[in-house]
Amino acid sequence: MTYVKICGLRDPETAVETVKAGADMIGIVFAQSKRRVTPQEAYDILEAVRGVRRTPPPATFEAPERGDVRGLSWFGAWSEALEQAVFRWRPLIVGLFADQSVAEVNDIADAAGVDLVQLSGDEDADFVRQVERPVLKAVHIGEQTAAEDVFDRVNGLPAAGLLLDTKSAAARGGTGRTFDWEVATEVARRVPFLLAGGLSPETVAGAIAQVAPWGVDVSTGVETDGKKDIEKIRAFIRAAKGVTIDR
Repeated sequence: MTYVKICGLRDPETAVETVKAGADMIGIVFAQSKRRVTPQEAYDILEAVRGVRRTPPPATFEAPERGDVRGLSWFGAWSEALEQAVFRWRPLIVGLFADQSVAEVNDIADAAGVDLVQLSGDEDADFVRQVERPVLKAVHIGEQTAAEDVFDRVNGLPAAGLLLDTKSAAARGGTGRTFDWEVATEVARRVPFLLAGGLSPETVAGAIAQVAPWGVDVSTGVETDGKKDIEKIRAFIRAAKGVTIDR
């Protein structure tokens, strides 16, 4: 099974329809972005989603022992915990931040009541360690990035999960551009992660068949004229869930 995260939702109606369409995670942007939500918008979205999700999750996940996170098997243990959480409480609500202070991240995440925090900036392992909720850490892949670079970067990172996205000087994700999926394919053989960057309803099935990621993440690819398009969201989820792969 491939898990699906729809990111950058900005209104309760679309968020609810996204949940009904089968999204496993939804993303709300609190970083500087054209998709950034106001506190009121975040509240309205989260209240609407809580009304249709399976059951509210507990205050903490049944997470793997924190102990020694050196080694890539840490992410495998966390992926199992996240799968159990999705099964019980779908969708998981993710708050996206980038290059903000730890205090701001924790305060907003706590006030909003998100389940996970996504960090899409240059945050290091020490920063991740101070975030009070489980973290999805974005790793941006450039033209010269190799799989070994990714392994070196994330080895010892105390995050719950990884998201591989296209590197861009102008944006922290949401670029609508792909990166070299050969790199992603090699990473997927050793580490579970969410594949992002340039995916769409037309390309996601092929990406999953080639890369075999743990999950996929989309924002720009399910928009029309800069706004989320529920028909594209439904088509994306159908396409992603319709692929059978061997990991």
